[in-house]
Amino acid sequence: MSLQSYTPNYFSIDDILASQERCPCKFIVDIPKLGRLNPSAESNDLKAGTTLELPMWLAEHLSAGRHPIIAVELPRIYKEAYREILKADACAVDLHKLGLYFYEHGLYVKQFDARGDVSKILLETFQVRFRQLMDLANNIGSDPAVQDRLDSLERKLFKEGHAARTRLNTWLTDSGTPIEAAAMVINHKKRKRVDVEDII
Repeated sequence: MSLQSYTPNYFSIDDILASQERCPCKFIVDIPKLGRLNPSAESNDLKAGTTLELPMWLAEHLSAGRHPIIAVELPRIYKEAYREILKADACAVDLHKLGLYFYEHGLYVKQFDARGDVSKILLETFQVRFRQLMDLANNIGSDPAVQDRLDSLERKLFKEGHAARTRLNTWLTDSGTPIEAAAMVINHKKRKRVDVEDII
C-alpha cells in the first residue's frame, strides 16, 4: 500500500477525486458575468445569497482570504442527521453510497466546521469501523459484498489486511524450516547454568 499524505497532494489521484466532491456554497457578494453557473438565474450576474454546489478545490480558494466570495456550508453527509446515524451504528452505514471518499473529503470539510463535530465523527467512525474491517480481513471466507459498503480508504486497508493474513497463513503452513532458538540464546542459557554450578 503506497502511503499517502492526507493533506492536499497535487499528484495523488485519490486527493484529486476527493477534492472534486461538491459542497453547498452561498455567495456573499455579487459576481458579474457568471449567472450561467446557476441554471435558474435570469440575469447574467450571480447575486449575493445564491447557493450553488461547487467542487471542494474551488470552494476552498473562494472562501479563503480577507474578503471571501462564498461561505461554505457542510455537505449533508457531515450534518447533524448523518452524524447521529454514524454515532448510533457506524458499521451499518454504507459509506460507499454516501461518498466514495468519505474520510478524505471530510478532511477538507472539517476546516469549515467551527465546532469540530466533523473531526470527531470522522475519528469515531473510523475507530468503530476499523475493528470490523480487521475482523473481515482476517476471516478468509468473508462475504465479497462487504467490500461494496466500504469507502476507498477502507477498501485499501481491507485488501492490505487480507493480503497480510494470506501471507501469514501461507508462511505458517508452507514453511519447511522449523523455528529454532538462535545460537546466542542457547549459549546464554548454558552460561547461566555454569555460573550456578560454580557457586554451589
